[in-house]
Amino acid sequence: MTILIIEDDADLGFGLRNNLEIEGYAVEIAVDGPSGLTALGDRRFDLVMLDLMIPGIDGLRVLRTMRDRGDRTPVLILTARGQEEDKVRALKLGADDYVTKPFGVLEVLARIEALLRRSNPARAGATPTRFGALEVDPAIRQVRREGVPVGVSPKEFDLLWALLEANGAVLSRQELMQRVWGYEATVLSRTVDTHMAQLRRKIERDPAEPQHLLTVRKAGYRLERGPGA
Repeated sequence: MTILIIEDDADLGFGLRNNLEIEGYAVEIAVDGPSGLTALGDRRFDLVMLDLMIPGIDGLRVLRTMRDRGDRTPVLILTARGQEEDKVRALKLGADDYVTKPFGVLEVLARIEALLRRSNPARAGATPTRFGALEVDPAIRQVRREGVPVGVSPKEFDLLWALLEANGAVLSRQELMQRVWGYEATVLSRTVDTHMAQLRRKIERDPAEPQHLLTVRKAGYRLERGPGA
């Protein structure tokens, strides 16, 4: 697992690198926005730790550029800017998690592990799975209907995969928030409902009468694979 840290604080970067390497990660550090984008253009990383207040190009512009390029590498924001509007902007631009400085190393390590589990299900031995006319391929994070790719967003894929992993069990909105988003402060239950509605429109033949993504009243959601699955 290789992690890119984009951080201009040399002491913080050194400390993070040291702790991450102890945990077995390979680590590269970029000290400003342009060098971070160059590194991302040259190599593949499993996760990016991104400070918002970096020289050259700020963290939000780095994040926007990544997502505009189609780069879906998980991004963990590390910043002293803890205002809600900063968090919301980062999350809307495609950040996967957000930690405000000062932070504890153990918390950051736990968040990294959670992000890597969600973004790399294939590493746990997952293989393509089929139900109805759909095929879900975790190795390339793609959903296909009768062989044709369906354009789901990263969070929609994570939501679908969480329900698949539950193997028919009901997951509450709170459980889905924790499994898919990994934090609670900026995520509301209606966020889960909104993503579920979008996912139904993309994979159900009749979103008003879903056959796979089922609501369990007062409990949450579950996935019905269908006959013979």
